[in-house]
Amino acid sequence: MSGYFANAHGAPCPTLVLDGQGLPEETDELLDSLTAIRADLSADGAGDVLKNAIVRPSAHPLFDLDYRFVQSLPQSHASFDLRGSCGHSILAAVEAAARSGMIPPLVPGARVRVNVLNNGDNVVCEVEETSDGGTSFTAHFLCTPTKPYAELLMTGEPVTEVRVDRMVVPVSLVSMGNPYVFVPARHLGVETKEQLFAADGKLFDQFARIRLAVCEQQGWDPSGAFPKIAAVLPQEGGALAVRAVSVPSWHPTLALTGAICLGTAVGIEGTIPWSLAWNSGYREGLVTLVTPGGELQVSASSVRTDTGPRLAWVSVAGKRVDYQGWAGLPAARFPYAAAPSLSTSPSSSQERACLPLPV
Repeated sequence: MSGYFANAHGAPCPTLVLDGQGLPEETDELLDSLTAIRADLSADGAGDVLKNAIVRPSAHPLFDLDYRFVQSLPQSHASFDLRGSCGHSILAAVEAAARSGMIPPLVPGARVRVNVLNNGDNVVCEVEETSDGGTSFTAHFLCTPTKPYAELLMTGEPVTEVRVDRMVVPVSLVSMGNPYVFVPARHLGVETKEQLFAADGKLFDQFARIRLAVCEQQGWDPSGAFPKIAAVLPQEGGALAVRAVSVPSWHPTLALTGAICLGTAVGIEGTIPWSLAWNSGYREGLVTLVTPGGELQVSASSVRTDTGPRLAWVSVAGKRVDYQGWAGLPAARFPYAAAPSLSTSPSSSQERACLPLPV
């Protein structure tokens, strides 16, 4: 395996999956290699692939794959963010690893255990269905050991107030899968999901200003991809409509880690997602998330202890990944890994082209 494309449905672009055995482990050298790879992709018409998954067989007996996510930033070929993770890219990495022979072929019922090096997440990718073109998964994000809900609140409080443009905005800062800023959509003047899902530049600017204000208030670096931000609007029966920002524009659906984080937040008493869901009819079980690209369901499992509830795992089902083939990168980019034979490479650059980012 050298470099392959796989596209998880609902992601803003495909993921470039790279064999970590053929790349440097030291961060500066790795980023130098990724900079060169981005230049190659850009020259080949795939410069808007901004997700990189670096995988290798895990030396840990409890895992099948070690996974490292690197977010390419649009500023330049040398701009990256190594913080956080990407659930869609985890699934893409599993798909490409199986297709290339790094792990056994995927069959219904198989479970691939992924060790996320970025943040220590443990993710089990359970195969639902397979086909020649791709695979459907259920993704389980495990807490091993279980985590007190209070530890998932980045400020230790379910709601934090932030001052934005002489206005005080309530937000919930929750970290599970990735760190997220959850904002009540009605506080932004949004009353319906149609308004929330409209390609509104003014609303996008509001998101950006709130995120910047949160980062400044908390002393976080705002220049990268994290924390992410999403606005939440209650729907009938306890469902939640949600709109999120990706890099560098609106997310076409919702990041898998965003679904994981939002599903977790619904179970933390006092948070904005918890209040909105329970006040509109949600009761424990699956929570339905309505996104611009369709609906998905999230289930969080917790255990009760003498010191309060603890999160055990969060699951999202029905996540489809399409395999798109060899990335066609020069073999020199992978000094320790042989390039695949021509019979496995795409027949044209069109087959390797990524989906355009939303505008």
